[in-house]
Amino acid sequence: MTNSTIEIIQSHRSIRAYKPDPVPDATIELIVRAGQRASTSSNMQFTTVIAVKDAQRRAQLATLCGDQEHIRQAPIFLAWCADRRRLDVACEMQGYMQNTDFLETFLVAAVDVGIFMQTTTIAAESLGLGMCYIGAIRNNPQQIIELLNLPHHLFPVSGMTLGWPDADPMVRPRLGLNALLHWEEYDEGSLKAELTAYDKAMAATGIYGGRQVQTADGQTEIENYGWLEHSARRVSTAGRQALRQIVENQGWALR
Repeated sequence: MTNSTIEIIQSHRSIRAYKPDPVPDATIELIVRAGQRASTSSNMQFTTVIAVKDAQRRAQLATLCGDQEHIRQAPIFLAWCADRRRLDVACEMQGYMQNTDFLETFLVAAVDVGIFMQTTTIAAESLGLGMCYIGAIRNNPQQIIELLNLPHHLFPVSGMTLGWPDADPMVRPRLGLNALLHWEEYDEGSLKAELTAYDKAMAATGIYGGRQVQTADGQTEIENYGWLEHSARRVSTAGRQALRQIVENQGWALR
């Protein structure tokens, strides 16, 4: 069983090359309005989106986000932010003191942002647009906060390039369903076999050619480099150690 919605979701791939054609403001508003219909915890609606069209500002964002060329190339960049500022204003208007300085609040807000982003992605792809999430927006979050003039209680969770695709990349394999779908209770009896099969499938795509993560001792290129080696290297290297402090500086207590 399938339908057109499932087919759009199943054909998702990240786009990193875009045509110069602009995306009309009305189209941006349409897909964000669709994303706004996503589920949100207690109807708090913790998401704010900053749409950046200005080429100079996008170039600055590219530099701060790992110097990724497609951020400069894409006609629009969306900065997705966890937003408590609206609740500040609501409490001020109603005469209450906000009591949300807990990890739970930031977690709920980040989940809200993720659901909103993915719903917007599906809407965009249904119109023929392509996109790529930019986790590197968290590489230099303080500079991003300043560049986008984000007030207290806003934090940039993820970025997104958006535009008309100028490339047709393959749809990458995903983990076998047995690695992640469990019935009644967790069971990892077949996990190593599933990971090994996926490792071979990803290595066969050639996607890691020239993209091997460097190890702490400087080792890079090895044969049979697949998902296992790539992912293990990624999580064994340090990164974004200052993130928690900047989140807290923006007013998100994580206690």
